[in-house]
Amino acid sequence: MSKVVRKNYPQLGEVKAPYVHAVKHNNTLYISGLTAFGTPAQQSGIADQAEEIFSQIAKIVTAEGTDFSALIKVTIFITSFAAIDELRAVLYRYYGDHLPASSLVEVSRLFSPDLKIEIEALFAL
Repeated sequence: MSKVVRKNYPQLGEVKAPYVHAVKHNNTLYISGLTAFGTPAQQSGIADQAEEIFSQIAKIVTAEGTDFSALIKVTIFITSFAAIDELRAVLYRYYGDHLPASSLVEVSRLFSPDLKIEIEALFAL
């Protein structure tokens, strides 16, 4: 049977809901949907929130001994396409030459009204 490892990362703060920051299974790291909730970026625009989320993702993948070159897939939930160009600039900076498979979905809202974006990601280990 394959080992499943569920893990929280102290540098991201305490999880106060029924989930973990990430799950490792075989050679894949599944990162839960992350937001800028509880950070200074929560009150900012989509680009700042995306930067915060990718900073959180970077902390996770660094702790797991990898980087964004191992990014396989992202799913991004946004509350408006109005600032899509600002978001794309952040995405290109983090992805570099390692473009992942991707889904981008507009939703009516996230769990807090000031959140504009949530990102989940899969990485190869």
